[in-house]
Amino acid sequence: MRERLPLWLQDSCAVRPRAVAAVGVVLICAVGFAGQQYWSARPRAVTVPAVVAPGALPAAATAPVAAPAQGAGAGAGGVGGTAARIVVDVTGKVRDPGVRRLPAGSRVEDALAAAGGVRPGADTTGLNRARVLVDGEQVVVGAPAQPPPAGMAGGMGPASGAGFGLGPGSGPLSLGSATVAQLDGLPGVGPVLAQHIVDFRTARGGFRSVEDLRQVDGIGERRFADLRPLVRP
Repeated sequence: MRERLPLWLQDSCAVRPRAVAAVGVVLICAVGFAGQQYWSARPRAVTVPAVVAPGALPAAATAPVAAPAQGAGAGAGGVGGTAARIVVDVTGKVRDPGVRRLPAGSRVEDALAAAGGVRPGADTTGLNRARVLVDGEQVVVGAPAQPPPAGMAGGMGPASGAGFGLGPGSGPLSLGSATVAQLDGLPGVGPVLAQHIVDFRTARGGFRSVEDLRQVDGIGERRFADLRPLVRP
């Protein structure tokens, strides 16, 4: 049949190597272009940016400065204010004792939870778990109560109602963590003067030394001499 066709038609239908190569190049280019389009149009994972609340960065920048003074005022002196964090020392019969940083307004129960909880068999009857913590105080779990030093009617142990649970070797009363009730138990210190001491601590961010007591309104040289061996910063 092919031989019966005209010569010009036989020549057009002939398969030549050059024609096969040209068709092959076209096919390769088409396949490459289709693959590039498919690769560029494939779905990709998109990372969603984190949402930052308005005003969050300024608050975080100012929190470390305001936390010590305002945290102490809110817990011990009852002075208004919002502090970001307070620092307390949890020791005794807890699973993970040490210094803990908690939100202002936290209670003793929150400090115990931050320290891993109370160990089995520990006596916590002297602790008031609902008491609000103050910045810089120490919470001791499971230590027996110590008798108050001579001349201190109120005492520093759990019997005073403050719930610190201070144990043996606690020494003088800490001016940086004592409550108004504890300060009221010191010789020559009444409720008014105790509140003045707490207000001074709140305004200054704590006591750097016992000598700072001289600057509290109502404490003269004679009263300071009586209080000096009974307190610590």
